This record gives sequence, C-alpha cells and structure tokens, in this order.
Amino acid sequence: MRNKRSPVIYYFVSSITLGMLLENIIAIFFSTNFYSYPNFFRINTLRLGQFILNFPDLIMFSISLTALAILAFIIYRTKVGMALRAVSYDLDTASLMGIDVLRIIQLAFFLAGFLGGISGVFLGISYTLYPQLGQMVVKGFIASVIGGLGSLEGAVIGAFLLGLIEILLIKLVGSAISPVFIFCIMLLFLLLRPRGIAGTHVQEKA
Repeated sequence: MRNKRSPVIYYFVSSITLGMLLENIIAIFFSTNFYSYPNFFRINTLRLGQFILNFPDLIMFSISLTALAILAFIIYRTKVGMALRAVSYDLDTASLMGIDVLRIIQLAFFLAGFLGGISGVFLGISYTLYPQLGQMVVKGFIASVIGGLGSLEGAVIGAFLLGLIEILLIKLVGSAISPVFIFCIMLLFLLLRPRGIAGTHVQEKA
C-alpha cells in the first residue's frame, strides 16, 4: 500500500482487519477462555490522607508517563525524531534529503509495537486476558481522531477526553449504549474538524 501511495485510512482498516484475523487465530488455538495475570504487587491499595488509591494503577500510570516522556524526547529532541516527522510528512522529500525511509518506517513499527506491548500488559493486569482484548485499540483510534492524527499532544488530550466522556455516558445511558454515542462523536469530529483538537491544517503551496 505504501508503494502505491494508498490513502491513510487504508492503513487503519487493514490494521484492524489483520488484528481481527489474529484474534480469531488465537481463539482457535487457545480457546476463548478468560485468563488472569499473577499478582505482581503485594500492596493493592495506598492511602493518602482521605483518599484510597489503587497501587497497581499508580505504578502503571507512572510507567506510562515515563514512556510518554521518552517518546516525546525522541520525537522532538533527536535527529531520529526529526527523521520520523519528516517521513510522516513527505516520503519522497525525506528520501531526497538522504533519510533512509525504510529504516525509519521500521523504527516507527518497532516503537509502536513496543508501546503496544506495554499497553497490552497493563490491560491484562487491569482486566482479564481473552483473545478479543485487542479490540480496545479501536478506542485508541477514536482518541487519535478526537485529539488529532499525527499529534502526540493531541493523542494525550483525546485519550483523557475520551475517558471522561465514556465515564459520563456510562453513568447517563449505561455501558451498553455508550459506544454508540462515542462513535457518533468520532463521526462529528471527522465531519466538522477532521484534524482534531490539536491537529494542524497544512495547505500545500504550488
């Protein structure tokens, strides 16, 4: 698809389709039973004054913030990050400037897989393991649409907003119908503000 200059949406559709295929293959070979991670933490709750906090959630939140800070440093403060941003903007121009486009794309896949692996472990700790657990990646796509595709800050903003909206909708309409409203919100963003909250509109000059 990359060699044929396919639209970006094709990558999302093919990724979701491949994910569904892998989920069903796992279900065939390992069944659809629910599994759980062993208890990694001896302390489950932490009291801070009048507040009782979930200790595993605090650890996962701290690791997530650290990974996000490292990713932001790589993207905005290193030559590799500059190459990543150049390739994401224009493959041909980046190649003419001497950037190894294939190597940069491989690096992007590695970073995405590494961060996705961390997220998967955290999901497994917070919930139970089952083949369809990967369907939560759709929420990540919705958060990216709301925040702005291609924007790290937008992804963070979109994730927080999506979490708040989902909690509010679950309280108002229930967990069964809330995904419908979230999907409608995503469609509204695609129609009214396709670049998202933090995305920028770039106009090519002749």
